[in-house]
Amino acid sequence: MTPVLAICLFIALFILELVYFKLADHFNIIDKPNERSSHSSITLRGGGIIFPVASVLFFLCFSFQYPWFLSGLVAIALISFLDDLHTLNNKIRLGVHMLAVGLLFYQWDLFNLPWYGILIAAILVIGTINAYNFMDGINGITGLYSLITILSFYYINENVVVFTSSDFLILIGLSLLVFNFFNFRKKAKCFAGDVGSVSIAFILIFLLGQLILKTENLTYILLLLVYGLDAVTTIIFRIIRKENIFEAHRSHFYQYLANERKWPHVWVSALYALVQLGVNTLLIALFTVAAGFSGSFLIAILSGIITGLVFIGLRIGIEGKERLFNPQSSFPRRREP
Repeated sequence: MTPVLAICLFIALFILELVYFKLADHFNIIDKPNERSSHSSITLRGGGIIFPVASVLFFLCFSFQYPWFLSGLVAIALISFLDDLHTLNNKIRLGVHMLAVGLLFYQWDLFNLPWYGILIAAILVIGTINAYNFMDGINGITGLYSLITILSFYYINENVVVFTSSDFLILIGLSLLVFNFFNFRKKAKCFAGDVGSVSIAFILIFLLGQLILKTENLTYILLLLVYGLDAVTTIIFRIIRKENIFEAHRSHFYQYLANERKWPHVWVSALYALVQLGVNTLLIALFTVAAGFSGSFLIAILSGIITGLVFIGLRIGIEGKERLFNPQSSFPRRREP
């Protein structure tokens, strides 16, 4: 992609985002704060629609690449946008998610695996999509974290191993820059909405899958380590408290920092992105030095266990055992004004 084309596409995405804001304002597509929210003012919802829009632009401008992935993305983005407008039946939403994942697997050429391998992969992908969606709760966290991940993918694609289209990575990166301009601020102009958080999760999983299949190296799952630690440890603590893990909540560590410790949203978002950037830098350096090392899966497992234990200890030290283990004191409800 030439610099001139990149600038033109960035301007086009910026304009399309502004057009969506006009439509969202006209049709009252807004996010009203409730007892689980980390914000206190009415804000436009669905600004993350720019991510699937950027993917469609890539498909149209760059030789119609990855058609099955794009079909799955459009399906999951559409059902998520409808869910943003009116809460849909979980069975309908799950059905479309499964269809989208099936199209993704076809793009990856995974259907030559045994049925149980496909089932495990589907559970992992759908679980990751939903975990990524749940992590979208404060200004800037989804946009900045995803931008760091896309930049890491771009560096790997350009300098370590070619596994996808750099033009696609650039376009998604441009869409994230546009979104962050309106979202990564003290008073956000818009929120990603389910259409944004689910879509960018689907995109990142597609790219991560391409990378793992190309290299046969599962250690690259550490490119999503920070989000994974928060999501998994939160589920563990909620199970200990005997809570319904499928209900909406404010139990994540980032939510504690923003809501209870009153850290500015942009600080928390920047912290998560910077820690993941540090992990990615170490990971890329490791594979640059030890290219072809056969023990990568063991490294991934050990790294996950060690960092998981450290993160759990960190949460217990900062949040306290009372909050994390006692179901009566975990998350006080916020009164509506």
